[in-house]
Amino acid sequence: MSDAPVAMISGANRGIGASIADTLLAAGWRVSLGCRTPPSERPESANWLSCHYDALDAASGQAWVDDTLRTFGRLDALINNAGILSQSTVLEASGDEFDRVMAVNARAPMLLTQQAWPHLVAAEQGKVISIVSLSGLRVRSAASGLYAMSKFAAQAFVHGLRHCTAETRVRATAICPGFVATDMATAAQVDGASVTQPEEVARVVQMLVTLPPSAGIATVPINWQIEDTV
Repeated sequence: MSDAPVAMISGANRGIGASIADTLLAAGWRVSLGCRTPPSERPESANWLSCHYDALDAASGQAWVDDTLRTFGRLDALINNAGILSQSTVLEASGDEFDRVMAVNARAPMLLTQQAWPHLVAAEQGKVISIVSLSGLRVRSAASGLYAMSKFAAQAFVHGLRHCTAETRVRATAICPGFVATDMATAAQVDGASVTQPEEVARVVQMLVTLPPSAGIATVPINWQIEDTV
C-alpha cells in the first residue's frame, strides 16, 4: 500500500472541492471525495476514491470515513468544503431554512471532524481545513444575513477546534474566500471571470496541508477586491 498522504474532501464533485482534489492529486496526495452524487467522469486511479456523502446525514459521514480508512489505511487531512447558499435576510428566513443552512454549513463539519478525529490524531501532522467564507468574518448585506450566521458558526467551530488540538499535532484552519467562480457565485449573479478562481483557493489548501504543526494558521481570508472591513 502506498504511503502517500490522504485527504478527505467534502463537496468534491465540482467547484472548489474538485479543484482541491485535482491540486492535491497533482502534488502526490491520495484523495477521498465525499459527494451527494459522486462524479463519474474521473478516470480510474488507485489514488482517488469517490464516496457518497450527504451533509444532512451523519451516518453517511461515518461510512465515508470507514471506506477511506479501509481503502487507504490512513487519513492526514480533512477538508470541510460542502456548503449551501442562502439569500434570506434574518427577518425573512423561516425556521426550516435556518435549520437546513445551519445543519449543512455548521453542524455537518463538526460531526464529520468528530468522526475523522482519531485518524487525524494518529497521523504525523493531521490537518482540518474548513472552507468557511468571508461571510464568517463580516455581514456584507441584508441578503447575506442568514448565510453569515451559519458561516460565523462555522468559523467559531474551527477556533473551538484549535483549542482542542493543544495536546496533539493536528492543526485547524478556516479559509475565508469572498466570491469564487463557482455555481454559488452564478446563483448570486456574480461575474465568474472577475472573481477568485477555485484553483487559487486550492493552492492555499495545498500550502496549508504541508505546513508543520509549528506553523499553525487560524484564518486565511481571500478576496478578489479590497474591503475596508476585512
